[in-house]
Amino acid sequence: MNKNNPKKVFVGISGGVDSAASATLLQQQGFEVTGIYMRIWKEKGSPLEAKGEEENARRVAKELEIGFVTVDLRKEFKKEIVDYFLSQYESGRTPNPCVRCNREIKFGLLFKKSMEMGADFFATGHYVRIRQNISQGKNGRKIKKYKLSKAKDIQKDQSYFLYNLNQKILSKTIFPLGSLTKPEVREIAKENSLFVHDKSDSQEVCFITDKYYGEFLKRMKVKMKAGDIVDEEGNVLGEHRGLPLYTIGQRRDIRIGGTGPYFVVGLDYRNNHLVVSRDGNSKKLFVKKFTLRDVNWVGKQPETYPLKVKIKTRYRMEAVDSQVSKEKNKIIVTLSKKSRAVMPGQSAVFYLRSDVLGGGVIDRILE
Repeated sequence: MNKNNPKKVFVGISGGVDSAASATLLQQQGFEVTGIYMRIWKEKGSPLEAKGEEENARRVAKELEIGFVTVDLRKEFKKEIVDYFLSQYESGRTPNPCVRCNREIKFGLLFKKSMEMGADFFATGHYVRIRQNISQGKNGRKIKKYKLSKAKDIQKDQSYFLYNLNQKILSKTIFPLGSLTKPEVREIAKENSLFVHDKSDSQEVCFITDKYYGEFLKRMKVKMKAGDIVDEEGNVLGEHRGLPLYTIGQRRDIRIGGTGPYFVVGLDYRNNHLVVSRDGNSKKLFVKKFTLRDVNWVGKQPETYPLKVKIKTRYRMEAVDSQVSKEKNKIIVTLSKKSRAVMPGQSAVFYLRSDVLGGGVIDRILE
């Protein structure tokens, strides 16, 4: 890198240890670093309003002596993430707000605003790697292709949430932590005297403080109506408090006295029935085949089908051997073995060894 004309990189800085370590590493590599903080929507009266994340981010930037800018994305975040989250639960789907946030907000609006402010690159503290392949074109020109790969620290790997990235974004993005473990990241922060070095990791969904989503859904006035809890034969066992409060596979808070435990195996919105079973391995809990919508390919879209890949339908699950086929413009996934609690609204992500090929949102369960 030219020391007299260093490349400018804007780092999404949150006030946590991962983004702070990312900024530190980029600074040490000779980049001109600016921390960019996004203000997001927070529920009025919630503990999030008093967390002081922006002040923490400012303090990190001051400790590192880097530039710092804020971008107000509260309105956009509320519309694209929170309202989407609520509407999906209302319609019987189980959304993944982190996947959508990465697509619409972090690598959508924040990425765009960074480029508009003069950044050469955009960086975040995600645990994931970018690999670059260079090939020779017909005219002798070098062609760069970018692959999105799992992080070294498999326990922290976040590639599942980033399948919507494309070649244009990857060409301008840096993930400094992809080849590091979490303990190594904390040590970097400590060695550089950053006050966030021992800060605890952030929660799963950044705009919810409740342990269970149900309380948040009720406060946000999601439409729900009490109805019958029935078993797989249709026998009435009790009364539920509104279908959006339940997800497939759920065991807690079903509130049927006496027998049990019970597991949610179906959400019958037509009859407003919560279908449950005492069998934690009920056939209704397992899925083998489903369709996808909003499919994205990290690289070039496949020319031939079917594809043999490994697929994750949940972040923490082990990838399953699968086949991806295309029928009348519909992308269909067939798993080699049935997977538990595959839910419409969640994402299915395609892997070839350690690389993310793409993914999509689970739409309809076929079998």
